[in-house]
Amino acid sequence: YRLPALRNFSALGLRPGSDVELSSLEQEPCLDGWEYSRDVYHSTIVTEWNLVCEDDWKAPLTTSLFFVGVLIGSFISGQLSDRFGRKNILFLTMAVQTGFSFLQIFSTSWEMFTVLFVIVGMGQISNYVAAFILGTEILGKSVRILFATLGVCIFFAIGYMLLPLFAYFIRDCRMLLLALTGPGLLCIPLWWIIPESPRWLISQGRYKEAEAIIRRAAKINGVPVPAVLFDTTEMQDSKPEQQQKAILLDLFRTRNIATITIMSLLLWFFTSVGYFGLSLSTPNWHGNAYINCFLSAVIEVPAYVIAWLLLRSLPRRYSLSGTFFLGGGVVLFIQLVPADFYVLSIGLVMLGKFGITAAFSMLYVYNVELYPTLVRNMAVGATSTASRLGSIIAPYFVYLGAYDRFLPYILMGSLTVLIGILTLFLPESYGNPLPESFEQMLKVK
Repeated sequence: YRLPALRNFSALGLRPGSDVELSSLEQEPCLDGWEYSRDVYHSTIVTEWNLVCEDDWKAPLTTSLFFVGVLIGSFISGQLSDRFGRKNILFLTMAVQTGFSFLQIFSTSWEMFTVLFVIVGMGQISNYVAAFILGTEILGKSVRILFATLGVCIFFAIGYMLLPLFAYFIRDCRMLLLALTGPGLLCIPLWWIIPESPRWLISQGRYKEAEAIIRRAAKINGVPVPAVLFDTTEMQDSKPEQQQKAILLDLFRTRNIATITIMSLLLWFFTSVGYFGLSLSTPNWHGNAYINCFLSAVIEVPAYVIAWLLLRSLPRRYSLSGTFFLGGGVVLFIQLVPADFYVLSIGLVMLGKFGITAAFSMLYVYNVELYPTLVRNMAVGATSTASRLGSIIAPYFVYLGAYDRFLPYILMGSLTVLIGILTLFLPESYGNPLPESFEQMLKVK
């Protein structure tokens, strides 16, 4: 409040709140600057550029803009790797992520930092997608499923666990960025170890290169190779059958397909809000922020293992719905825990994160099984976009905690329980062959 105005009211003996309405008092910006506590963080982008008071909206926007970059990267990464090769795009986007993270260290303004952060987000998702595709195309069937489920997810969780460890010992935000950029350089020698995808090379007519990679793999694995792998003349002469082209509107072709699509989009959107909302809210929990962040990462490992086991042996709908009810129910229950019961509150948040993480990893498989071959890739792309939109607004769910500590948990818990109910109305795909046509699609309940 403006000090001269307060002095005038005090001189008249008036009391704030009873004689004078506080909302009617004149306000002014902080004229003398701010001093920040250095107990937990030595420097952050908040203390660097004073993202407080009238500028506090910029802090969650920074994270949201990173996810905007992820959304853009999701759109372009598939097309780029299809055109220029899996390996080339993997290493190019790793260079983009590492290079622009390094440039963020020298940011002179919040605007410069966030623009660079968008580009980092584009690189991060693009190399994740390229690595996923490359791995599934190179590896044999027996290892491919393990790589696509436990391999990728658990190594993501290990990286997530290392993040608070780095941050605990490096409390300055610029030095932390430098430390997190460094490991990207360790990937440079992998260029001479990781091969290009033979499947992609064959699709481009580069048979000799593909054959060299396959022969090298066979030699390492001690597998005999026939004298002739590809009859290049025959393969070049054979013309691929013309495939029917699908458009986005095909996902809404009939009432049944449209219902499944709309429900899938809602599932992905709200699951992403719950997952990223709980992940980003760790500094707001009771206790040490670094330990909380580490525990939030650790809980993902059993979640991925349980998800894998559920996918192997139980119906999809009940597995998904059960994990949604677990995640949403315990997050909703947090508001009933007394303020002094810190450990119980954190335990419930962890259990909620466990449920939502398990459901998130199962959604990928379930989504693929619902749609026919013609539109399967497009359906995954559409639901992935819904997921990215959810991650963009997730920081603002966390931001609501400034007004009420329990509000983010009430909203995230309610929405997660809602989609748990919604899942029960979707068709069951467990044990059914993948649909090849729209006629083979299962009916929504």
